[in-house]
Amino acid sequence: MSKISHSCVWFRRDLRVHDHAALYHALKNCASVYGIFVLDTDILENLPQADRRVEFILESLRDLDAQMQTMSAGRARLIVLHGHAVDEIPRIVRQLGVQAVYANHDDEPHALARDAAVGEALQVLGVALHTFKDHVVFERQEVLTQQGKPYTVFTPYKNAWLKKLAQDGGDFYLKPYPTENYASHWADVSQQMSTSLKGLCRVPSLQDIGFEPTNLKALNIQTGATGAQTLLQNFLERIDHYQAARDFPAVKGPSYLSVHLRFGTVSIRELARLAHQRMFDSHVTGSAGAATWLSELIWRDFYAQIVANFPHVVQGAFKPEYDRIAWEQGLLADELFAAWCEARTGYPLVDAAMRQLNQSGYMHNRLRMVVASFLTKDLGIDWRWGERYFAEKLIDFDLSANNGGWQWAASSGCDAQPYFRIFNPITQSEKFDAEGKFIKRYMPELVHLSAKEIHLPRQPIVDHAQARLKTLARYAVVKTTP
Repeated sequence: MSKISHSCVWFRRDLRVHDHAALYHALKNCASVYGIFVLDTDILENLPQADRRVEFILESLRDLDAQMQTMSAGRARLIVLHGHAVDEIPRIVRQLGVQAVYANHDDEPHALARDAAVGEALQVLGVALHTFKDHVVFERQEVLTQQGKPYTVFTPYKNAWLKKLAQDGGDFYLKPYPTENYASHWADVSQQMSTSLKGLCRVPSLQDIGFEPTNLKALNIQTGATGAQTLLQNFLERIDHYQAARDFPAVKGPSYLSVHLRFGTVSIRELARLAHQRMFDSHVTGSAGAATWLSELIWRDFYAQIVANFPHVVQGAFKPEYDRIAWEQGLLADELFAAWCEARTGYPLVDAAMRQLNQSGYMHNRLRMVVASFLTKDLGIDWRWGERYFAEKLIDFDLSANNGGWQWAASSGCDAQPYFRIFNPITQSEKFDAEGKFIKRYMPELVHLSAKEIHLPRQPIVDHAQARLKTLARYAVVKTTP
């Protein structure tokens, strides 16, 4: 079979050249491959002017461009477009004389609609759009029940996930795509830098695309595939202690790789492979930390296949009966929600967590559960309000994981906590931040308090005991049939 002469790889949430499915297939099957990225205005126009994710992406694009140059011995450059993807992709395809476009799957509803529209536009031009699995280990309907249906409960899904991994050749699904083997097939942009193309071979500034700088650099957030590898190497030194450390926000327990998984500056296969190997490392006699971390990566696959197979969760409850819950409405709801957003609930751990989110775009996973439970079950606010706020603030925002987490907390999701399980914010504070180190980090006005006093509410906007009774009554509707 003769090679395609000219193609391009459309980078999206996969900003790296190492172990990249679409790039591997493009380089292997095509004589000349361009790399492109679209700063899609369909997405950008809905974001605030100062958005850490946009800054993270631009920095990661610069790193990606450098990776391409290194891999191609200086021939390749990243082509960066700004506009509607459905317009920009066909336009650059015509300009470059491309015969095929390669990209990786994205199963979020808006992304599927975008890809369908781009695919139709390319078909008119006689250009094929080839897409591949890359963002997860197992996608869509690769892991099914014995009845051939998608899993909706995590533990049996995890068992089937691990079984499939073992049955089909151990690390078969975790093997890297050796893109480096075909590095000579990068298009030599350096030899065809026409005026129009030269202008596209640069990553624009924030101001160029209508955005403002954030505090990303001050936060020392590592960007790009280079930053991801730095974080990964640091985490591998701590991975054996992950299980014991992950629930304590004042401790350096997490991998801090979630934003890199979100934008694909690191390969999920690489992470899962390292965790899987560590579990069976003879020198460690089995790492509980690695096993727990792998389980977290499997949760990520689980939520991704939930959105792919049950897209209604993006709009409402996975369990339809939970859409009958009467959430707080009107001025009271607005005031309670504003207090939650602005860290004015009066509960120190909740407020410290919200300050962490607002100041850094990150929140510790244990705290995500605490503040989500507080919003839905202490304040009686619709979980979708919190989901939207996280979607705006989190630098590692991922639709499926965010939706899954919020529906878990609100008890409306698949395999969620029971509706009568209501986190006590004081107990959670005492258990997971016993000395108040995390609280004091984000609420310095409380540094004078003792380890016992630090957890007590101050001018709380709601009494937890009363709120619990109200929530049990609110959720009673899910126990009856309509």
